[in-house]
Amino acid sequence: MPGRLSIVHSAPVVNTAPAVPGESAGERTAELLLDRKTVLRPRENTPAYSQNFPGKLGLVPSDLDGPLTLMTTRSSDMRVFYHVHMISDSTGETLMGVMRASAAQFERAEPIEHLFALVRSPRQLERALEHVADYPGIVMFTMVNSDMRRAIEDRCADLRIPAIAVLDPIQATLSGYLGAPLMGKAGAQRALDAEYYARIEAMNFSMAHDDGQGDNLAGAEVILLGISRTSKTPTSIYLGHRGIRTANIPLVPGATLPEELFTLKKPLIVGLTASPERIVQIRRNRLLNLREDRSTDYVDEENVRDEIVYAKRLFAKHGWPSIDVTRRSIEETAAKVINLLTEHRNTI
Repeated sequence: MPGRLSIVHSAPVVNTAPAVPGESAGERTAELLLDRKTVLRPRENTPAYSQNFPGKLGLVPSDLDGPLTLMTTRSSDMRVFYHVHMISDSTGETLMGVMRASAAQFERAEPIEHLFALVRSPRQLERALEHVADYPGIVMFTMVNSDMRRAIEDRCADLRIPAIAVLDPIQATLSGYLGAPLMGKAGAQRALDAEYYARIEAMNFSMAHDDGQGDNLAGAEVILLGISRTSKTPTSIYLGHRGIRTANIPLVPGATLPEELFTLKKPLIVGLTASPERIVQIRRNRLLNLREDRSTDYVDEENVRDEIVYAKRLFAKHGWPSIDVTRRSIEETAAKVINLLTEHRNTI
């Protein structure tokens, strides 16, 4: 559609610069698509891990240091693109989550992400800081080594760009409240302890009990029910990743549910629903991916409405809480399930 601004890429818009010499960041390409005919491409000599734009990728003058404002044929499509560098001595997941949660509050500003994970030596840090100098922007970091922290702060001060130690306020508050010093251990939250292995076991359980499979419903902490295309599987896997043993069972017209489902007391049983329009849309897309375009009851809106009514009546009959996932992300649905699980545990 003319005037639409989008980024077309062959990998997620995350630049993971190799931390060790000789490592490959993989081939990545990026385009700025302004309309169906006009495509601006990065210069051919762009470093592979420096995916995207702006700055020094041939889309704007090479001496640009600040954010880039791009306006399409519609003024409402104006976007500001800016570099964000995340440097971590661990996996970088904390940084990524904080950055994305913060950036999401700015509607027309798009961060170009550069992630440097497992940076634990001066040489690795120097390579990351060289990349920051090449593509100036905000630097966010989690680093326990005081010398490496100081190197980041000093280099950013020289470059006149902000550097944010995202965990410092939290850790300082906790240290003062507990009256205890920090351990100064990188990746301390990722110890291979009993909790870690319990989470792995929960993920294995969730995968083994996907889509009505498995024979140990009594061992589940959560059981999800719903008609086809209500996000049962991804929600189950996400909950498993959070350490919650989850099973999911599809509600199929004419199929019977396991008898034990109606006698279980320990697991929380939650129904998932969505609007008929949303279900039909997702099912049609699925059939298109399977190259199946015939009209069937599976995508008939009236039939889908009947399925949803049946599901809601079933949930109400047995007193099972339900969640409408129409406008919820997987994370939001899972958060609601976790809240329900906390309440459920207090009643058994």
